Amino acid sequence: MPPFVLTVLKIVLLLLLYFFVWRAVRAVVLDLYGGRVRERRARPAEPRPKRGRSRGAPSKVVVLNADGGRVSTHRLTGTIQIGRGTNCDIRPDDTYVSQMHARISNRNGAWVVEDLGSTNGTYLNQRKVTGPTGISPGDRIRVGKTVVEVRR
Repeated sequence: MPPFVLTVLKIVLLLLLYFFVWRAVRAVVLDLYGGRVRERRARPAEPRPKRGRSRGAPSKVVVLNADGGRVSTHRLTGTIQIGRGTNCDIRPDDTYVSQMHARISNRNGAWVVEDLGSTNGTYLNQRKVTGPTGISPGDRIRVGKTVVEVRR
């Protein structure tokens, strides 16, 4: 094989190697910092009652364990704190739940859930909660492996 062809193949191989390393470093940087930057920039939306899903106002929440079994039921009469801390209203026996994990409260006549800076996040219907988010009957809030179902 002529030396010119070998030189071109070496250069192409080096370019591919550099491209691969660049993509790997970029993926790690985005994984470490990319999500957090977007969360900080996003302003939490003011909670509004959901339209088109008028199922009445929620009146209670049911706590379900990882197996789907009912653990407890709590009435929505005021603010409900969820976490492993001693001052929380709902204290699941779940190591993935932070001391002060989430809060359910009434804002401007609408019930909302908000994450309180938990380690593993709070999810409403499988979507991560980044600010106060409106809830209605039938919604499922996941904290750790515990699910809190909102009911009428």
